[in-house]
Amino acid sequence: MRHKIAGRKLDRDTSHRQAMFRNLVTELFACERIKTTEARAKEVKPIAEKMITLGKEGGLDARRQMLSFIYDKRVVGKVFDEIAPRFAERNGGYTRITKLGHRLGDGASMVQLELITE
Repeated sequence: MRHKIAGRKLDRDTSHRQAMFRNLVTELFACERIKTTEARAKEVKPIAEKMITLGKEGGLDARRQMLSFIYDKRVVGKVFDEIAPRFAERNGGYTRITKLGHRLGDGASMVQLELITE
């Protein structure tokens, strides 16, 4: 039984899964929208929203916390300078998942994960 076990393993070991989440969050902030599978998007969405909340807090500590997860300094700067101020008046709900249909190769449910534009 899987009682009180959160998260999906996505058929990967822990380090591979964490690296994949870091890459997806980095690309989401760099391009402001990504196309991925539904399971991956549902796992990445809360991580991305926490990063935006860190950006809204500002400060050196928040920047260092974000740099420990996102390795690209330019993307971290973009979150603090462009993305977080855009959501200054919003309390959560910074991202949107839109279903796109099924992938032809294996039938996986594809979605578009994007930052909401205000």
